[in-house]
Amino acid sequence: MTIYENQSLLLLNTFHIDASARYLVEINSESDFLSLITDKKYIDSNKLVLGGGSNLLFTKDFNGIVIKNNLLGKELIKEDDEHYYVKAGAGEVWHEFVVWCIKNNYAGLENLSLIPGKVGASPMQNIGAYGVEIKDLFKSLEALDMQTGENVVFTNTQCEFGYRESVFKRKYKNRYFIKSVTFKLNKHPKFNTSYGAIEKELEVMGVKELSIKAISDAVIRIRSSKLPDPAQIGNAGSFFKNPEVPGAKYESLKQGFPTVVGYPLENGNVKLAAGWLIEQCGWKGKREGDAGVHINQALVLVNYGKAKGSEIYHLSSEILKSVHDKFGVDLEREVNIYDHL
Repeated sequence: MTIYENQSLLLLNTFHIDASARYLVEINSESDFLSLITDKKYIDSNKLVLGGGSNLLFTKDFNGIVIKNNLLGKELIKEDDEHYYVKAGAGEVWHEFVVWCIKNNYAGLENLSLIPGKVGASPMQNIGAYGVEIKDLFKSLEALDMQTGENVVFTNTQCEFGYRESVFKRKYKNRYFIKSVTFKLNKHPKFNTSYGAIEKELEVMGVKELSIKAISDAVIRIRSSKLPDPAQIGNAGSFFKNPEVPGAKYESLKQGFPTVVGYPLENGNVKLAAGWLIEQCGWKGKREGDAGVHINQALVLVNYGKAKGSEIYHLSSEILKSVHDKFGVDLEREVNIYDHL
């Protein structure tokens, strides 16, 4: 295990922010991690576990140790009449893992194709797309306590999943190093094509026989047409969460804005489309220096070149204010903000 000093994080975050870390270490095994947390030199350092760097924004340099999780491995650990139980190392690339599952006919993750990041981040964020969330397929995860090194297993219930939420984003933020995640996938596919434009895309593709591969291909085509490739232009995907409002608030909004986009929820609330709200405030395609709002998707903030994290954060603050002023709706950032001095 090698610990590097004063390392640039430019190539380790999809926003392409040129921040640096006081220390950087790559963890390739559990013993690497245990060696790190017992090293007296780093015990009191701020620690940040980094996967694919696809859901964070550095607004300043990180005055601590960035821990890059490289734990790999994919395996079928058991099966029953209805399900496959598949375990993946936290450092596996998420989309590559989804493709592997599809090739093996492990059904359930196909709607989550092309989401950037690593497997370990999927339960932290409770990632979701096109009507599917990780909580629907999550069995358990294995983690190490960042202070004691103790092995801990979290079940679905213990993760306390919410909309882009889990205990790892709030109550246990920076407390656990996720080693692996186990998913409960289906032997008999339950096709989910009603959300978004999947059905229309399948028609365009000329798909006659539905399969998890066809749904994955459709999702990839849709995402590729709407979202910028982080390899080409810096971004972290959707920057804001879709806000949830009471049904009465939604009806009130419809009086003033008849085309407002909302999705009724079982609890009587309505989930609004944050992208629509932002677009109505005139932000879509807008640019302030090298920080901007993507021309095809108002939910996505982008770095056109050498934007600072603080500039993108400032732009997001302006968007939050304008949506609140126009609609009386408070948006929340989905991206994690890191601003350690």
